[in-house]
Amino acid sequence: MSETVFVTGGAGYIGSQCCKLLAANGYRPVTYDNMSSGRPEFVRYGPLVEGDILDGFRLDAALQEYRPKTVFHFAALIEVEESTREPTLYYDVNASGTLGLIEKCKEHGVEQFVFSSTAAVYGEPPVRPVMLSTPTEPINPYGWSKLMSERFLQDCAADAEIGVTIFRYFNACGSDPDGELGMRFERASHLIPRLILAAAERTPFSIYGTDYETSDGTCVRDYIHVWDVANAHIAAMESPVEVGQVRTFNIGVGRGYSVREVLASVEQITGSKIDLRIENRRAGDASELIAGDIKKAETTLDWKAKYTEIDDIVRHGWDWYCAEH
Repeated sequence: MSETVFVTGGAGYIGSQCCKLLAANGYRPVTYDNMSSGRPEFVRYGPLVEGDILDGFRLDAALQEYRPKTVFHFAALIEVEESTREPTLYYDVNASGTLGLIEKCKEHGVEQFVFSSTAAVYGEPPVRPVMLSTPTEPINPYGWSKLMSERFLQDCAADAEIGVTIFRYFNACGSDPDGELGMRFERASHLIPRLILAAAERTPFSIYGTDYETSDGTCVRDYIHVWDVANAHIAAMESPVEVGQVRTFNIGVGRGYSVREVLASVEQITGSKIDLRIENRRAGDASELIAGDIKKAETTLDWKAKYTEIDDIVRHGWDWYCAEH
C-alpha cells in the first residue's frame, strides 16, 4: 500500500494542489477538512475525512484509522484584515488548533510534520529582502497566530519525537498549470483573483494605499506560484529532517512586484482595462515583503521555484477563471 500522508485543509487552495502532487508521486493523501472554505470537487486524489482542526475526538479517530507517518498542516484562517477584527478566532483556530494537532501527532506516532506558515511573521521587516535571521515581529493577529504555532512546534518537536519543517510562504498565487485546480474567485480577498474578477466582470478595483515607501507607492510582494509551494512540500517529505529537530525555510522567488505592476500584468493578459479606485490603507498591511535566504531550500531540499515571472502566474490564474466560467 502507498505511504499515507495526512493533509489538514486538503480541500483548500494549497492543500488540494499538494494532494494532487502526492498522488502523482505514489503517495496516498488523506484530506482532513471541515469544508468551511474547501471545495468538495477538489478532493479527488484520496479519501476525505470531514472534521474540524479543533475537534480532538475526530482527529483521534482519523489518525487512528489511517496511521500516517507524515502530516501536512494547512488548516487555518488566513485573512489579515479579518484577523484584526476577530483576533480571538484566529488565535483559537490557528494557534490552538496547531497545538492540539501536535499532541495528537505525538499520540499516534507521526514522524514528520510540515507546517504552513507565512511571511506575515516578519511584520514590517527593517531589512529587505527578508532573511531567516530577520526579527519576527508580526503586525497583525494572523501573523502572531502563525508565529505562536511555530513556537509550539519548536518547543514540542523533541518531546513529540517529530521532525518539523516550517515553510514561511510569501504570496502563494496562481493555479494548477494543468487546469484541474485553482484559486477561489467568489469572495476573493487576495490581489490576483480580485484583479482577474475586476477585469473579467468590468467592475471597479480598489487599491488600498498609494503612499507606501515603494517605487510606485503601492505595496510590494514576492509572488510564489502555488504549484511551486506544493512541490516544496514533496521535497521536504523526501528529504526528511531528523526526529526532534526543526528547520525553517522562506518560500518565495526573491523578487517583488508592486500592486500596480501586477495590475499591468492582469490587464495585458486579459486584454481588459480595469477601472481603478484609490482607497485608504488597510489595517495590518506591510509595505514590502520579499523573500531572502531562498538558497537554503535549494541546497537542503533540492527545490527551486519554476514559475518566477508574474505573467506566468497571472496567466494560469486567468486560464482557471476561463475554465470555470
